[in-house]
Amino acid sequence: MHLAILMTNTDESAFSQRHPKDGQKFTDLIHLVRPDWTLEVFAVKDGVFPDNLMRFDGAIITGSPASVRSGAEWTERLLELIRAMHAAGLPLFGACFGHQAIALALGGEIGNNPGGWFHGLIRNETLARPDWARDLPDTVNLYGSHVEQVTALPEGAIPLSWSEGCPVSGFAIDATVYTTQHHPEMTPGFIAALTEEMAGALGPELAAKARASLAEPADRTVFAETVARFFEQAARD
Repeated sequence: MHLAILMTNTDESAFSQRHPKDGQKFTDLIHLVRPDWTLEVFAVKDGVFPDNLMRFDGAIITGSPASVRSGAEWTERLLELIRAMHAAGLPLFGACFGHQAIALALGGEIGNNPGGWFHGLIRNETLARPDWARDLPDTVNLYGSHVEQVTALPEGAIPLSWSEGCPVSGFAIDATVYTTQHHPEMTPGFIAALTEEMAGALGPELAAKARASLAEPADRTVFAETVARFFEQAARD
């Protein structure tokens, strides 16, 4: 399997330089369950786009501190590419920014979280299980960090999960779109470091809540298996 990773993370701070880039994080996530797969990273946030996505078996769109509603040139180009990929039937998985970008590109809506930031270990309650997600438990713990969310789904989309303050924390469209609002690629060490980096923005109460949440593990491997099965099923179809 040969996948494109469309990297959207615009953070170039000193903090980001001390940690793996999102392309590497997603490569490591997939290699937890499919170590022989090939993943090729494109920094779309820098205007680096693949010249021909149809040579890939699918694409992963990463998270980002940028907003899908920013109107930035690279963001608008990505939205156009998502529409083209979907029209061509190319399988798409999106996380956080990627989840929101896919929704917006295909006719959904994005809004601010009414209560502000959600950060830490997030409990996702499963609403539906497509075949590729058949083994997901009723509650799936994933690391998350977001201040925006999908407020209206694209036509034909089904919600897969919800989390606190986020009625649509994942959705699917047929067998070609799979998303999560959260961050399956984040490791325990990274989310702990990110929590300290963001403590000022989060405020004392939310930062303390986030730290406490990290005592529980995330279901990274279980979720990674669903992503792998999603691409495998799409290839068979």
